[in-house]
Amino acid sequence: MTIHFTLVELCASSTAERLEIVNSPPPDVRDNLKVAVSGMEQVQGLLDHPLRVDSGYRCPALNRAVNGAPNSAHLRGYAVDFVCPGYGSPRQIVETIRDSGIPFDQVICEGSWVHISFDPQQRRECLTAHFGAGGTTYTPGLTPHSAKGA
Repeated sequence: MTIHFTLVELCASSTAERLEIVNSPPPDVRDNLKVAVSGMEQVQGLLDHPLRVDSGYRCPALNRAVNGAPNSAHLRGYAVDFVCPGYGSPRQIVETIRDSGIPFDQVICEGSWVHISFDPQQRRECLTAHFGAGGTTYTPGLTPHSAKGA
């Protein structure tokens, strides 16, 4: 799709492979993935270090298998979970994206990775995920959190 990101990369999932889920995006989602890739190219340029995509598009079956939110932007091809160890921690990455001029809908510090959505709503919402026995909750802004790779 671009110099840094491929459709295969944005649809790859070890969970889908393990569970034999076909995670192929329909045509309308492919168009949304182009929006996400364009945003990720901007993030790549901002961070100026290699990014590793952990999750992009999720078909409904895969989203259920990973306990994704029922309204997840991953379902529509707008969201990407990634890390960039050469740049810094997920918190540092989120701060940098938040403070940049890159248009985004959500950027979330998810413990050991960053979630970013390029949904056209463009709310520029910055959140912190908190992992606990009752499930994942989110608070506005960057807050201290416990659990998973914090």
